[in-house]
Amino acid sequence: MKKTHDIRPDDIVEQGQKKDLVRFSDGNRRIEYLKHGISRDFTKPEAIIEARAYLSLVLQYGYPDDRIRLFSPVKMGSSLREADIEVYEDSAHEKPLIIIECKKEATSEAEFRQAVEQAFSYAVAEGARYVWATSGIKNEYYEVPSQKPKARRTVADLPRFGVAGLAKYRYAVNGGTGRDGQKHFPLKTVPEDELTHRFAQAHQALWGGGELNPSDAFDEFDKLVFCKIWDERKERDDGEPYDFQIIAEKTVEQTNEALLERLKRLYEEGRKKAPEVFKDDIRLSPSKVRTVVSYLEDVNLSETDLDAKGRAFETFMTSFFRGNFGQFFTPRPVVKFIVDVLPIKSESRVLDTSCGSGGFLLHALDKVRRAAAERYGAGTQKCYQCWHDFAEKRLFGIEINEQIARTAKMNMIIHDDGHTNVVAADGLLPINEIAMKTWNKGFLEPFDFILTNPPFGSTIRQVEHAYLALYGLSVKMADWLNPKSKAAQRPGVTSEVLFLEQCWHFLADGGYLAIVIPDGILTNASMQYVRNWLMEKFRILAVVSLPQTTFMSTGAGVKSSVLFLRKRSEEVSNRIHDAKLALQADIASNGRLATRHAAIEKQHKAAIRDLDRKPEFAGLSAKERRANADYKAACAVIDLETEKALTGLREELGRQYEEKAGGIFPDEEIFMAIAEDIGFDATGKPTQNNELDAIAPSLAEFIENEAETEA
Repeated sequence: MKKTHDIRPDDIVEQGQKKDLVRFSDGNRRIEYLKHGISRDFTKPEAIIEARAYLSLVLQYGYPDDRIRLFSPVKMGSSLREADIEVYEDSAHEKPLIIIECKKEATSEAEFRQAVEQAFSYAVAEGARYVWATSGIKNEYYEVPSQKPKARRTVADLPRFGVAGLAKYRYAVNGGTGRDGQKHFPLKTVPEDELTHRFAQAHQALWGGGELNPSDAFDEFDKLVFCKIWDERKERDDGEPYDFQIIAEKTVEQTNEALLERLKRLYEEGRKKAPEVFKDDIRLSPSKVRTVVSYLEDVNLSETDLDAKGRAFETFMTSFFRGNFGQFFTPRPVVKFIVDVLPIKSESRVLDTSCGSGGFLLHALDKVRRAAAERYGAGTQKCYQCWHDFAEKRLFGIEINEQIARTAKMNMIIHDDGHTNVVAADGLLPINEIAMKTWNKGFLEPFDFILTNPPFGSTIRQVEHAYLALYGLSVKMADWLNPKSKAAQRPGVTSEVLFLEQCWHFLADGGYLAIVIPDGILTNASMQYVRNWLMEKFRILAVVSLPQTTFMSTGAGVKSSVLFLRKRSEEVSNRIHDAKLALQADIASNGRLATRHAAIEKQHKAAIRDLDRKPEFAGLSAKERRANADYKAACAVIDLETEKALTGLREELGRQYEEKAGGIFPDEEIFMAIAEDIGFDATGKPTQNNELDAIAPSLAEFIENEAETEA
């Protein structure tokens, strides 16, 4: 069965049904135009666009039905074509006025240009004066001069029935009648899926022709969205026009150039208030600027539901970065789960050391916003001040990729501020360097919460990053079970290990860390030193295992978990560390580690001397013995016996340590959970079952009770 179009609430189609202009039949698979006696297949993508165009002509522009012809025949030379809609100056249909060409929403810019050409050719053939090309999310209007040559001229809107002249612009604050005497439209809110589609279509239009690569096009698109937001924030009287729209001039070129100049002014106004977001100017041609504006000029981003526009931007942005940067952004269910279970409040200081597009920051902001609305009342000044102060002064993010960092700032702007504390920097730099490089001293104050999903698997090497030597986990400590062992600098450490230590540096005592980590940190023998360090520095609150599929849809298959930690005080950490050293020293002393270790090595040397004295080897030089196969085999047996003896000694004393080490640590319960389904499968397809939703309340209660116990 073919899928039908959804009819959105308060849609103009719904108004048309109430006015008995259209109705649906055959399970909404056909639309009937009641005044015209025409029935059409409503499963075709263009059908909804045709219906809305017709109904807007009647309900918004005031044209009588008898002056409109649907699916009108147009004679083109010897052939007969069909215009989607034709409007006439008279009811006898002898004086064509407007040709309308409708395309489906998912129409490329090249296809839209073809639609404009087609409509224009119909208008010339019919002698119509105006052209309207529409895909629902994009509209262009032209006037066809009566004299030759019939060069097109941009107009901002169609003429309204019974109103003299044309409006120079289409969108004004709260709509209504402007100073020019013309009626104008207010901006409108759109649903999430449509906004996502508009973003994607506008971006595609910028790079689809090959003039820009996708990355540059994304930057330029961001700049224009920035202009759109600042345009909506400007104080204007009712009926005053917006700048982010097509305002008709004498020629297409003049219209486009004037538009670019207006946007440049908006851009500079915005940059003065948010200079850290963009450093370079708008680099698009006037025609490219117009292309983007045509997709967004009628949308009210300020009034569009905060969650909807945030998800739309994130969906569009994530799909772009996944394809162009290989970035694996944290899935929304995981982000929501982490934020939901932590006791973040408006007075908390929150940081993401690898913030990507800002998902954790935005969810933290949303949590504070909801709490403020519940406390003070949604829409009140106190509510706004509460969450806005949090965003401006207490919400911080670091992202190493400058373009992604800029996108995170834009994401914050779309959610209404908080962008000033998102910085482009290597999150593993010393904290004072991050503050100095970014001119943001807020990073020098300790944080109450860190929520992060650091990059996995990349190795940070001393030869590439001098700061590696500043990390305690970069040093391989002496093995207390080997008296000859010495501390040494590791040549390289994986990024997730260093981020654990960096987060510890950033946190206040008692501060919370929620971090997505590869399971290897929890299970691999080679990571035991990391686990030992964690137990000293943090109270381990919870480990929540995520399914293997968590990151598969983004191209990564690393099995991971969420680790919830609370930073111990320096006093407690030092006490644990000193107690461990004391216990090790006690066991080494009582177990005569040094004496027994030396005795085993002495036995090894004696065995080698005895081997050297054997008749078959005694007459050989040291060089000849080393080259002799039988001698080497005998040495290997001696070495193996020695290693067995040393291993046995270490295991014996190591077991003693493990038996007694538990008493060093406070008696602390750890919340453990396994989530096998978190709402989507390996392809990213929804599963309608998110086990994190069931885990969250219990974990939140556990963390809350733990905090009260600590207090």
